[in-house]
Amino acid sequence: MSTETVDGRTDTRNALQRLRASPFLSELLSNRLALIGIAIIATMVAVALYSRVTMDVGAISASQLSNNPADQFLSPRAQYPFGTDIQARGIFDRVLYGAWYAMQFGTVTVGSSTVLGVTLGTIAAYYSELTDNVIMRTMDVLLAFPSLLLALALVAILPEEWGLWRATLALTLVYTPRFARVVRGAALKVLEDEYIEATEALGASDPRVLVRHIMPNTLAPITVQSTLNFGLAIIDLAALSFLGFGAEPGTPTWGIMLSQGVDQGLLSGYWWWSFFPGLFLAVTVLGFNLLGDGMRDALDPRMREAVD
Repeated sequence: MSTETVDGRTDTRNALQRLRASPFLSELLSNRLALIGIAIIATMVAVALYSRVTMDVGAISASQLSNNPADQFLSPRAQYPFGTDIQARGIFDRVLYGAWYAMQFGTVTVGSSTVLGVTLGTIAAYYSELTDNVIMRTMDVLLAFPSLLLALALVAILPEEWGLWRATLALTLVYTPRFARVVRGAALKVLEDEYIEATEALGASDPRVLVRHIMPNTLAPITVQSTLNFGLAIIDLAALSFLGFGAEPGTPTWGIMLSQGVDQGLLSGYWWWSFFPGLFLAVTVLGFNLLGDGMRDALDPRMREAVD
């Protein structure tokens, strides 16, 4: 028992040592902008979890919290740090809860599109030319449309009662071709290695070759693409809500708050209604962009040198 415990501790220490000695990790942690991005993302995740656990979304989404007209359009102050809107709702709580929606649906969007893209890209690279042409030409057709316009067209087809889930499904289909093309290119390079031929010669099945040998070797570019697309997904989700094709009215999402703030507040001088959700949206996307750029530089230092 003691031997197993010692072996377990040894394995843990060896794993930690290998992690610390990783060139990618050391390069990433030495990038100050990437560290700023990590700090921003960690803060937003903490805000999202805090708001989800401690706040009542029903109360935050209430159509009217006060019948006193004096409580409407209050500027930022101690009781309402971000002011109030036309329904006398505190913007502070709504902005914080908006972080939960952004992280939740952004994760689902990027995760789903990554899985679909990796699967389709790997299959296209591994199997026959006919399979490759069918999959990749379909991806090219989807890429031919501007992403937001294609998302709008797809959202318009889906039932309105799905709310943000219909925007999530539409963006998943829009982002999938980007991952498929990246994975296909990386998989074609992996297939040129001799160990793939050796594995096939030993009788390994196609699913084993795909899952155990090809997919793991395409994770580096996919990780960067996923991180960068996370910020883009948050922006597109907010844009669809801004245009009225995302969450239902009253839902505390950044896109809806921006839409209402611009239509009813900004032009009337109530700048805080749209300023604070826009600020949180911009900072969150900045964090993912900084982290994505740092990961790209850490994985391919030659790219950073070329840019410099």
